[in-house]
Amino acid sequence: MAAPEPEAPETARSRAKDKSPWNWLLLIPIVVPLIPVFYNADSPRLFGFPRFYWLQLAWILLGVATTTLVYQMTKKKRGER
Repeated sequence: MAAPEPEAPETARSRAKDKSPWNWLLLIPIVVPLIPVFYNADSPRLFGFPRFYWLQLAWILLGVATTTLVYQMTKKKRGER
């Protein structure tokens, strides 16, 4: 097998310098589902499903929305390399 080619120095440097404060928002979909108080009750039920199950879908939507927001807010920087 051929060894993978090393990255160009410019690419590695530009990734390391991407210190946008918007990137901190990516912690939200990681930390919020870990808070146990959200799962402490059976109600409210949504379409007959207990809170735990429909919250799992809500966390996915939160992650997608947060990732999309961060991407859109940092996209302009990426194009200016």
